[in-house]
Amino acid sequence: MTQAVIDSARLGPPLLALVGNPNCGKTALFNLLTGSRQKVANYAGVTVERKEGLLRTPAGRRLAVLDLPGTYSLNPHSPDEQVTCDVLAGRLAGERRPDLVLAVVDATQLPRQLRLVLGLQRLGLPVVVALNMVDLARSRGFNVDADVLSRELGVPVVSTVAVRTGGADALLGLLDAQPARAVAAPGRADVAVADPQEDHRRVREILKALGLDAMQAHAFSDRLDRVLLQPLFGPVLLFALLFLIFQAVFAWAEAPMGWIEAGTSLIGDTVAGLLPQGMLRSLLVDGIVAGLGGVLIFLPQIVILFFFILLLEESGYLPRAAFLLDRLMGGVGLSGRSFIPLLSSFACAIPGIMATRTIQNPRDRWVTIMIAPLMTCSARLPVYALLIGAFVPAREVAGGFELQGLVLFSLYVAGIVSAIAVAWLAKRFGTRDRLQTLMMELPDYHWPSLRNLAIGLWQRVVIFMRRVGGIILALTVLMWFLASFPAAPAGASGPAVSYSFAGMIGRVLAPVFEPIGFNWQISIALVPGMAAREVAVSALGTVYALSATAEDTAGALTPLIAASWGLPTALSLLAWYVFAPQCLSTLATVRRETGGWRAPLLMAGYLFALAYLASFVTYRVALACCA
Repeated sequence: MTQAVIDSARLGPPLLALVGNPNCGKTALFNLLTGSRQKVANYAGVTVERKEGLLRTPAGRRLAVLDLPGTYSLNPHSPDEQVTCDVLAGRLAGERRPDLVLAVVDATQLPRQLRLVLGLQRLGLPVVVALNMVDLARSRGFNVDADVLSRELGVPVVSTVAVRTGGADALLGLLDAQPARAVAAPGRADVAVADPQEDHRRVREILKALGLDAMQAHAFSDRLDRVLLQPLFGPVLLFALLFLIFQAVFAWAEAPMGWIEAGTSLIGDTVAGLLPQGMLRSLLVDGIVAGLGGVLIFLPQIVILFFFILLLEESGYLPRAAFLLDRLMGGVGLSGRSFIPLLSSFACAIPGIMATRTIQNPRDRWVTIMIAPLMTCSARLPVYALLIGAFVPAREVAGGFELQGLVLFSLYVAGIVSAIAVAWLAKRFGTRDRLQTLMMELPDYHWPSLRNLAIGLWQRVVIFMRRVGGIILALTVLMWFLASFPAAPAGASGPAVSYSFAGMIGRVLAPVFEPIGFNWQISIALVPGMAAREVAVSALGTVYALSATAEDTAGALTPLIAASWGLPTALSLLAWYVFAPQCLSTLATVRRETGGWRAPLLMAGYLFALAYLASFVTYRVALACCA
C-alpha cells in the first residue's frame, strides 16, 4: 500500500465544507445531502456547534460534509465567523482543512453574496458554487444563468433548490466528477487581503454580464415589513406572538409531561414490585428511574419551544423580532437576540440557556446566560403553590383580584426586575468596549421546510439528552446516596433522613440559615432540592416523616408547615426561591455551554448572595411587621 493511500485512509473520506451567508439555505442543503446521517458536537475549545454528515453520491462516492457556521465575509466579527475562517485556513486545532469548498449562494441576493465567493477563491482551495433558491429567483423575474456565472467566476456553478427532493441532483453529478482529494497550494492557508472597492467593482461586472445589474429586493417581503416592522403595530404583534408561544410551552406540554410522569411512576412501581425491599430497589426506583424521569419530563417543553424558534427562523421572522426588541433590550445592556432565550427560561432555564447560541455577540450571550435562571421557571411552581396555599389567605382584594394570584404574579415580576437589574449592572460596570451595535440581515420571508423542522427538533432532543441527561441522572443518584446513607441506627426515633449525610449537611447548614429564618428541616430539604427545585416539596415530606404521593405530600404539608412555621419564615423561603440557583442541572448546562467552570461558579455565587440578601431583608422586615 502506497503512502498516499495510507494517508487517505487515515484522513477518511474527502471533506466537503459548506460555506455561505446566514439564511442562504446552506443548512437546508446540508440536510438534503446528508439526511439522517448527521452528528452534532462542539468544535474543540469553543461552544460553536459543529455539524458533519456523510454523503453518498449516485456513483457510490463517500464524502464527509461539514456545515460551517454562516458568515458574511472572511473577516470575522463573531465566534461563528471566526470558526469558519479558522477551519477554512487550517488554523483550528483538531480540525483538518477541507478538500473542497461548496459556496452556497442565494440566487435572490446575488449582489451581497457574491463578495463571499470572491473571498473564498483567494483561499487556494477548490471552490464549487451552489446557486440555491433558483426557483424563487425565477418567480421574481431573475433568471440567473449558471453557465454565465461559472464563466465569470472561473469555477463550477450548479443550480439547486434545497427544500425540494431532487433539488441537488445536478450538484451530486458535479461532485462525482470532482477529483477524489484536492490539496491546497502550499503557503496559501492565510486569507489574502481583500480590496472592498475591487470586490464591489467585480460584483457589478458579474451582475452586468448576467443582465441583473438592476436586481432589486423582494417586493413582497418589503411590503410585509412595512406592516410587521411598523413602530407601533410591529411590537404589539410580536408580543402577542410571544405570548402565544409562552402559553403553548406550558399548555401543549402539560399532557405529554403527564404521560412521561405516569410512565415513570409505572416503571418505578413495576421495578419496586419485582425487587425486595433494600438498597438495590431504592437505587433503581428512587435514583435511576426517578432521575431519568426528571430528565425526560422537560422534553415536551424543549421540543415545543424549539419548534417555534425553528419555525420563526425558517420563515425569516426571528431576525425581525430581534430587530424590534433591540432598542428596548439595549437600555439594559442586551440586544434583541436575548429576548427569546429569556422568554423560554420561564419554562426551564436549560433550554433557555441552550437557545443563547443564536446570540452572536459573546458579551450579550454571556450576560443572557447569567440572568436566565432569574426567570421564574415551572419547577418553582410546586414550592410557590405550597407556601402560598399555606400562608396566603384565599380572598379577593383590589376590586376582585385573587390575593394568592397577585402574590404569585409578584414573584414572577421580582425575577424579571432582578434580571433587568443584573443586566444593567453588567452594562454599567462591565467591559464597555465589548458592547456592539446589533447588525443583522433581514432575509426574505419563506415557507418553513418540514424536513428542516424535523431534523432541527431531533438534533435538539439528542443534544439535550446527551449533554444534560447524563449529568442530571448522576446528580440525582448522588442525592439519593446522600439521603440514604448512613442508615438510621437501631431504635432511632427521628426520621431516617436526619441520620444520613444529607441530614448531617442540613445540621451543619442550619446555623448559616438561621439568620434568614430557616430551621434544620428546611436546611435538609435544600440539599436534595439542588437536583431540581420541585424536589424540595417531597424532601420536606421526608423530613417531616410523611409518606405519600407528591400531591398528597403537598396537601398534608400545607397545614403542617402553617402550624410549624411563622409567616416571616415562609416569606423568606419564597424570596430564597426567587433567586437561589437550586438546580445543579442548570449549572451543568452553563458549564457545557461556556466551556468551563468560571461562568457556573460565578452564577452560583452571585445568585446565592442575592438569595441570602433577599431572604434576610424579607425575614427581618416581616418580623418587624408581625411584632
